[in-house]
Amino acid sequence: MTLGRTRGLAPLALIATAGLVLAACGSDDDTADTAESTGDAAVDTAALEGVSVTVGSKDFTENILLGEMLAQALAAQGADIDNQVNLGGTVVNRDALISGDIDVYPDYNGTGWTVHLGNQDPSSDPEELYTLTAEQDLADNGIQWAGSSSFNNTYGFAANGDLVAENGGPFDVQGMFDYVAANPDAIVCMESEFPDRPDGLILFEDATGVTIPQNQTQILDTGLIYTETANGACDFGEVFTTDGRIAALNIELVEDPGVSILYNVSYTWDDAVFQENAETYTEIADAILAGLTQEKMAELNAMVDVDGEPAEDVAAEYLQEIGLL
Repeated sequence: MTLGRTRGLAPLALIATAGLVLAACGSDDDTADTAESTGDAAVDTAALEGVSVTVGSKDFTENILLGEMLAQALAAQGADIDNQVNLGGTVVNRDALISGDIDVYPDYNGTGWTVHLGNQDPSSDPEELYTLTAEQDLADNGIQWAGSSSFNNTYGFAANGDLVAENGGPFDVQGMFDYVAANPDAIVCMESEFPDRPDGLILFEDATGVTIPQNQTQILDTGLIYTETANGACDFGEVFTTDGRIAALNIELVEDPGVSILYNVSYTWDDAVFQENAETYTEIADAILAGLTQEKMAELNAMVDVDGEPAEDVAAEYLQEIGLL
């Protein structure tokens, strides 16, 4: 694909950090007047004119939203977007990025450190984990990590709400695994990747000393885990802790003392593509991720999974909120 070297954005990262709302884009005169009157910078709609970018994402709501946000923000700067959002799982996206079939997709520092780079003992400091992961992935694989979220979408488990009531209160990780060991009929539902990931089930089994028998596990699509745990078909379900359905359904998070590792998100780029417009891509990533707190990301996820809004519409609403559309 052909990429041209172009000028970057106005300093959106600084604006996002200050928590300001950017002026919406109208005509050139209207935009200039609005920016002058509010002190905000306007989006440069020509920054990526003539640039082609293929954007992927994983196949769960949060990652789809993040992919849509980037695709729409790049398009708003004039880029020609091949939208491959909702491409598939982690392996599908990573392989596509390495092979050049896509140029960028959102991924998580914990996944990068353990799954992609094959390391153990990740740092419990999000900035350190981001830096170590980004530096090694760039050196070893030519993959650039742009931006880093404050929200941490770590793996966790949720318990059926009725079971929590019977238990007299929330489960913690040890209590959950002890319950499963003591109750052969108890079922733990998980998505297909989780039992085999080095940052998945094995961390919890090692921490608790309990191995869950295969006949007490059920593999489900990600979305079904939440509803099947809520209705009691699963006693416990593997979840993403920023998922908006947790607060809306009859489930309650299992308390984790720190077994699961960090998962702050970044946009992972083919570095050769990234370097053609590095300043612009960095500023867009920073502007998108700056406002995504734990609470905000869960709210956006719930708008899709609970309220039924299309992910592309929720992404557009957020970009308008922060001034990138």
